[in-house]
Order: sequence, then C-alpha cells, then structure tokens
Amino acid sequence: MDGQAPAQAQMTPEEKKRELYRKQKELLDTFLSHGAISRAQYDKSLGDLTVKMGFGPEPSGQ
Repeated sequence: MDGQAPAQAQMTPEEKKRELYRKQKELLDTFLSHGAISRAQYDKSLGDLTVKMGFGPEPSGQ
C-alpha cells in the first residue's frame, strides 16, 4: 500500500472533490509550462473544469 488510501478514505466528499480539482489544475499547469497547450487552451480548460466541479459561476445562457 502507498499510505494514501487511509487518508483518502477519511476525506469528506467535498475534500475529495477539491483534491481532484487541485490535481487536474496541477496537470493543466504542467501542460502549460511545457508548452503542450496554449494559454488560451489552459484558460478555457481551467474555466470549464472550475464550472463543472461547481467552484465557479455557470456560463451565461444555461
């Protein structure tokens, strides 16, 4: 075992969601810093992720 399972098992659903968001943002940050995606792609992906995870405003018209 890697030692992460017990700690993760004790996390609330909200904490798990925030941790997933943090990991996904970190991945986007890595892609951007290595030039794998453009700033525009990063901004769109991060915005979409933020809304889908419930941490941002809903897009207008929806």
